[in-house]
Amino acid sequence: METTKEIAADIGVSGACQVVGTPRSSYYQHYHKYHKSKDNTVVRHAPAWALSQEERTEVLEVLHDPKFIDKAPHQAYATLLDEGRFLCSIRTMYRILDDHDEVRERRNIARHPNYSKPELLATGPNQVWSWDITKLRTYQKWTYFYLYVILDIFSRYVVGWMIAYREMATLAEKLISESCSKQNILPGQLTIHADRGSSMKSKTVAELMVDLGVMKSHSRPYVSDDNPFSEAQFKTLKYAPTFPGKFGSMVEARDLAGAFFDWYNTEHRHTGIALLTPESVHYGRAGQVVEQRNQVLAEAYRNHPERFKRGMPRAQACPEAVWINPPGSSLIVPGSST
Repeated sequence: METTKEIAADIGVSGACQVVGTPRSSYYQHYHKYHKSKDNTVVRHAPAWALSQEERTEVLEVLHDPKFIDKAPHQAYATLLDEGRFLCSIRTMYRILDDHDEVRERRNIARHPNYSKPELLATGPNQVWSWDITKLRTYQKWTYFYLYVILDIFSRYVVGWMIAYREMATLAEKLISESCSKQNILPGQLTIHADRGSSMKSKTVAELMVDLGVMKSHSRPYVSDDNPFSEAQFKTLKYAPTFPGKFGSMVEARDLAGAFFDWYNTEHRHTGIALLTPESVHYGRAGQVVEQRNQVLAEAYRNHPERFKRGMPRAQACPEAVWINPPGSSLIVPGSST
């Protein structure tokens, strides 16, 4: 093994093992067995061609130079070559930086702020609203109608909607103001959540919310899951059998939206609210509906108890709380489907 070690100093371990006919595994086993420190850890000796400590210090000082402090190692390497200098390979630069815990983003780039995850809780109607705008296609290329919808996340009740030819902050301001008036919203009662669209973040809408005593909340950039209720409601609309895909006129779009939202609020049994209608939950009639369902189930059980293997069935109760991003959970919202 000592002969192999001497040859390896000149041509490397792989070449030395091939010359003497020794498997590399045997060489390393012998090497590790007899080259351990007092604390029983393997002592690794630097190869003869490795950079000296002085050379490594020089490389680190060059990478710390103001000229290269915000450049990646391969940028520094290429610049040094163009200047007629060679210190070491790019990989060695990375190893030296790693030894000093400096392998990170070195480029001078814009740093985006850390946006906190919105965590909103509603335990009753008119506590948290979610609103968004979606495009409705027309038969004219690159032309759309814009559908504004405000939804109560606890009851899934659409408290306000409008269709316009464009997305404008003044239109959003009008819709929010009228919806708050219809629902008799008091200062400090309501939080309105939206994404970061231009209308949602506009100064006009922000000033209106201050005047109304309404708190605002926004999704994180590029995180659609932070506004799940509006996204789910738009999916229900656009996957409805009556949705045409394209609209020929504003009148057609408004007629369809009016019929859809009337059905959605008063007839649609929503899976996220125990198959109750949004209207019954929003206006406090959910308990009566659930009790009536329980009476029907109790009658069915009395007539045919043998058909219910788990005893008398009970109707599902309406959720007592609804979250946008519940704390300490990766789930977005329990029961947010449509």
